[in-house]
Order: sequence, then structure tokens, then C-alpha cells
Amino acid sequence: MASSKEASASKSLVLIAFVLAIAALYFGRQVCIPLALALVFSFLLTPFVSLLEKLRFGRVPAVLTVLILSFVVAGAVTWGVARQLVEIMVELPDYKANLDTKIRLLRAPRTGSLGKATATVQELNKELAAVPGQISSAAQDREQKIAHSVRPIPVQVALPPSNFVQDLRELLGPLAGPMETAAIVIIFTLFMLIKREDLRNRAIRLAGRGQLNVMTQALDDAGRRLSRYLLLQCVINTGYGVVFGLALYLIGVPHALLWGVFAGVLRFVPYVGMLVGAALPVALALAVFPGWHHAALAFGVFLVLELSVANFVEPLLYGAHTGISSLAILVAAVFWATIWGPVGLILSTPLTVCLIVLGRHVPQLNFLEVLLGDEPVLLPEQCFYQRLLAMDEVEARAIAEAHLKNNSLQNLYETVILPALKLAEHDSHAGNLEDSTQRIMFRNVRELLDDLGDEYGEDQTAAVKGNNDFLLHSRGEIAPPRTNTACIPASSGADELVATMLAQLLRQAGIHARHFRAGLPEATLAEVSKGDYRTVCISSISTFSVVEARSLCKRLRSVAPDLRIFMGLWGLDNQTAQQRLGPACPVSVASTLLDALTQVRQLVDPTIPAETLAASASPEKLSA
Repeated sequence: MASSKEASASKSLVLIAFVLAIAALYFGRQVCIPLALALVFSFLLTPFVSLLEKLRFGRVPAVLTVLILSFVVAGAVTWGVARQLVEIMVELPDYKANLDTKIRLLRAPRTGSLGKATATVQELNKELAAVPGQISSAAQDREQKIAHSVRPIPVQVALPPSNFVQDLRELLGPLAGPMETAAIVIIFTLFMLIKREDLRNRAIRLAGRGQLNVMTQALDDAGRRLSRYLLLQCVINTGYGVVFGLALYLIGVPHALLWGVFAGVLRFVPYVGMLVGAALPVALALAVFPGWHHAALAFGVFLVLELSVANFVEPLLYGAHTGISSLAILVAAVFWATIWGPVGLILSTPLTVCLIVLGRHVPQLNFLEVLLGDEPVLLPEQCFYQRLLAMDEVEARAIAEAHLKNNSLQNLYETVILPALKLAEHDSHAGNLEDSTQRIMFRNVRELLDDLGDEYGEDQTAAVKGNNDFLLHSRGEIAPPRTNTACIPASSGADELVATMLAQLLRQAGIHARHFRAGLPEATLAEVSKGDYRTVCISSISTFSVVEARSLCKRLRSVAPDLRIFMGLWGLDNQTAQQRLGPACPVSVASTLLDALTQVRQLVDPTIPAETLAASASPEKLSA
């Protein structure tokens, strides 16, 4: 009870801290935006500073050199872009006639259904915009007389004398704010690059001395991901801009360098940037050229280039370095743009990477990694079990078939279906799974096992049997006889399904095996004792069915003392299973299907080394 209250209080504190953090980011954006920009630039420039330091540069000379080179490159690009923008402004009146022609072509027709509908909408707009009533002339005369009779006293506001900073603001106009932010960012970046170890140690110290390992991993992970992501993004966007500008130059669009730079820079803005970067040269092509051909070519170049980069280049180079899902990128872009405006849109991806790293290493913030990360939230067995709970047999079968594309049937049974059955048994005994739902689930799994056994059994049987015979023949021995093996469930339900899976895998291994149904123990014992069965496997997946398994083992010993019996206790490790069985049932125990396959084959032919059996029964061999 106390632990649940503590957990609830901890979640409440995390939620309150999260809300306060958002409020601080919004109201403190004048300081947070330059700080975040400086942090991103420091991550971007740190590899170059480190490279110069390896070349025997000092810390301060290396930082100053990198910053000066960055200013030179940025200044040169800005100067070229500004010059071409001025040229466009000068040439824009020359394109007026061409633009008027295209606008007339795009106007709605006056005749036909569309034209009539447009005219009707325009008339309705005029009627809705009309003033509902006019003020009478007498009322207007009275208002004029009152206005002339009451004359306001003129007031003059004397402004205080301005200082140098205010005069500079008025001189720069709208550029004053961005230039101030840029100056603060440069100062922050300079100090972050020079004092990066000190800042790292202070961050670790703030986290507490008991969190050294966590914070070290978090900072290393964030630094590695951000630096690599930013460098790769710069390389990709630079190449994108070069190729796009070159293509526009070959098409004949004026000022191709400008549009190439715009396309490369605007790609840093998720989703919106690439559209704006393509719309500008397409609009200029519409204005410059008389037809639609050049604009269509420019848009086609953008479409081909964007699809190629987004689907081939970026997945190949980025890989899992960012770890952000596509939906999280969109949500993060909207969130940061709402809080910080256009700058937040640019910083959305790097900041989201930092949040994911925090969620990965700080347990209280794990929900951030779940919400924003691209790693699978549910394991394959959990996905399979969840679709079974939802009665979605089609998707559950699709999960199994997708797993089989890269894995063997034994691996599917071992790592997906068997753990899913364990989850079902756990929920059933905890009272969280209704009997009717469990019956439907087991029925669907049984149908899936039958289909998989028919589909994958024959081909793999020949391959595995040939492998076993080759191993025996290489030692000069004759292949063992096809010994009959009985797979008996300790109870109904999941135990029967695991017995079915084991029987299928044994038949693939060239051993005659048959699985029995639960519910008729007397008939099963009679058939096993009278039949040609030499080996028996008792299957028990639930810890609650160990008693039934032990009782069944004793009865088999009494009716058929020569039987070689081993237990498949799939929910327990070998040591715990032996303790549960006790000395009254001294048999071998298998906790995995692979272990069971190895034990049956060794019972069939004890002269085969255990290592050889385990190797020939491995998933790689079974998938041959």
C-alpha cells in the first residue's frame, strides 16, 4: 500500500515538474532560445575543435579558429544570397506581364456550373458584408454638433532623450532582435566550447553523486547522437542543395545558387522547410518563363530528389542515430514551434533527441522514450499475445509469418509463441483473463500450429534428417531407428499446445513423435504402455501444473518402468524444476524446446556427443 502511494506521488511530482518545465521554456524563451542554439552549435563544432586539438592546437586557438572559419563560410553564403535577392527584386517588375497572363488563365470561368457557383458565392459575400442599418441624418447632425461643441485639450508627450543602444536599435530596425540573439549565441557557443568539460562535470554534479553512471551514459549518448546527427544532416543538406541548384541551373531557372542554398538550409526545418524551398524556385519559373514546362521540370526535380534522399540516403546514413519516430518528429515540430516560434521548429529534432536520451537513462522519464522513440515498445511475443487478446487472428498470424522470414520454426516456437502462452497462463491464474477469451486464444494458436506444421514441416524435416544422418555416417555408424516418442501434456490448454510444438519439431528431426490430448489420463497411459513408445516427454508450462506433471510421471513409472521419461517444465529453470519435482520423480528436465530436442535425441542414441546434438538442433540448422 505504501509502495503504491509512493509510486503515485512520484508520478505526480514528475507531471508537476514537466508542466513547470514547459512554462519555464515558454516564459524564459529570451534566454532559453540562445542557450539551446549555442548548445546545438557546440555539439556541431566540437568534432572540428577536437580535430584541431589533436593537431597540437591549444583549446582557445582551436575554438577561435573554428568559429572564425564558420563566420567566413556563413558570411560568404549570406553575401551571395543577399546579392541574388536584390537582383530578383530589381528584375521582378519585368515578369509582371507573364504573371498577369498566368493569373488570368487560373481565374474561375464566367460560364458553366463552376462560373455560376463562383458568382453566387460572391453575391452572398457582398450581402453578408453590407451594413444592416444606417444611422438617420438627424442623429448624424446631433453627433456633429456635440463633437464641435466639445473640443479636446491638446496634449503633447515629450519623450526622454535616447541613448546609444536605442539609437542603434532604431537604425537597425527589424534586424536588431535577431542580431542581439546572434551575438548572445556566439558568446554562449564560445564559452561552451572552451569550458565543455567543466559544464559536463557540473551537469553530473547536479544529478547527484549517486547518479554518476547514469549521467555519464546520458551525456555520452546525447553527445554522440547529436554530433553525428548534426554532421550527417549538414552533409546531406549541403549535397541536396548542390544537386538541386545544379539541376535548376541546367533547366534554366535564374539564380540557381540562391535556390540551392535555400533548399539546403530550409531542409533543417522538418516537413515545412522542404516545401518552401521547392515552392520558391517553382514560383520564379512560373514568373520568368511563358509556359508551364520549366516550372513542371523544377517541381519534378524536387520530387525525385526529395524521395531519393528521404527513402534511401537518410535511412542509410542516419540509421538508428537519432532514434526518433516519424510521428514524434511531427509532434515535436509543432510543440517547439508553438513555444519558441520558427527557431523552435529548427531546433525541434535536436531537442527531441536530448529528451529521448533522458528518457532512456532516467527511470522517472522513461515515458519520453516510449512516446518519442522509434524502437519497438512491445517485444514480438508481447505483440503476438496482444493480438490474440484482441481476437485478431489475422495479425497474430502475420506476426508469426514475419518472424519466420528470418528465423526457423523452432525459433518462432521458442521465442514468440511459448512466451506468449506463458503470459496467458500468468494472466489466467491472476484472474485477468476470462476463460472464454482463453479458450478462443488457444483455439487460434492450435489452428496456427497445425498450419505451420503442414507448411514448414516437410522441407525442414528432410534437411535436418540429412544433417543428422551425415553426422552419424561420418563416424562410421548407422543412423538410429525411428524411435516413437510421446508428448503428453500435464494439463489442458497451454500444455497441450507446447506438446504439439515439441512433437512437430521432433518429427522435423526425423524422430517419430505424437502428441496426446489432456483430459483422459487413463486412456493415454494405457496407449503409451501398450504402444511402441520408448521416450515420453511430459509438458508443463505453468508452475501450477507441476503437481499434475509429477503425478503423471509416477503413474508412467508404475505402468511402464522401461520408459525413458523427461520433463518439459517450460516455466521454470532446471534447478527450481528439480526442487519442485522432488526425489520421488528422478527424471531429466528441459526448460527450453532446444534442450528438449537435444535430450530426446540423446535418449535415442546415447553415443552422440551432447555438443553435436545441440549444434545439429540449433535454430540455424533447423532453418537450413
